[in-house]
Amino acid sequence: MIEVKNLTKRYGKITALDNISFTVDTGEVLGFLGPNGAGKSTTMNIITGYISSNEGTVTVDGSEILADPKRTKQKIGYLPEIPPLYMDMTVRKYLEFMFDLKRVKLPKKEHIDEIIRLVGLSDHGKRLIKNLSKGYRQRVGFAQALLGNPPVIILDEPTVGLDPRQIIEIRKLIKSLGKKHTVIFSSHVLSEISAACDRIIIISEGKIIADAKAEKLHEVLSDERRMTLTAEGKASDISAELNKIPEVLRVKKQAAQGKANEYLIDYKSGEDIRRSVFNAMVRINCPILEMKSGDDSLEELYLKLTEKSKGGES
Repeated sequence: MIEVKNLTKRYGKITALDNISFTVDTGEVLGFLGPNGAGKSTTMNIITGYISSNEGTVTVDGSEILADPKRTKQKIGYLPEIPPLYMDMTVRKYLEFMFDLKRVKLPKKEHIDEIIRLVGLSDHGKRLIKNLSKGYRQRVGFAQALLGNPPVIILDEPTVGLDPRQIIEIRKLIKSLGKKHTVIFSSHVLSEISAACDRIIIISEGKIIADAKAEKLHEVLSDERRMTLTAEGKASDISAELNKIPEVLRVKKQAAQGKANEYLIDYKSGEDIRRSVFNAMVRINCPILEMKSGDDSLEELYLKLTEKSKGGES
């Protein structure tokens, strides 16, 4: 559906995007994650045709944004970080105005009624936008992006400034959009992205540093996993037996807990060593009291990875 190829954007001597490439499949909800200033909004502005790139191409459903901008833009609904709303209009009048501006060909009243219902504005159609809460203004922004039923929806930081309840509601709306649209959703908050998206791209300093399905992100961010084992027995025997497991990288004894000791076991990402650890303890007759994952959180790994991409310490 969307193909971004070798995209580069420079502002004088500053390179905002450095030769990035990715694709988004039809019906996929893609999370675009990165710290502030990473290049997320620049990428989205190029995809939507608001700004041009210095190098590279963007193709949306077979149309290239620079070669055929009018046709390509008709396929995209865009919600910028600050929705472009007319505060003195009612919700319905604003959507009618945007309907005409976009030259949508669908039946006007029926289409606007459907979108108002979809985004949860059925009881707010006659209210002035300036009298709505930030969460409901965001919904109005969603509604204008959906006018014309574009196959691609691009959302730039749609949950910024919302309270926890509003964030949950917007997250549900984004997930529902994925049933009929291809969605790109940007944020600098990992929990927002991982809760709403099928796949996540992490960008830092204008470069893509990770690209993975949401459930596989931990493996992509780290080439190691960690387990915490609490077991009774002679510490030297336990460490020696654990180190015989091929997938184990290192074993470190922690503080004692009565007759037991706690061990941190680092092992290769993508492996499951629980059965091997259990069998190893059976062989040396050392009872296991507890065995659990001790990985860094996704947030910690994300911070380490983005700091590393900047040349900082990880």
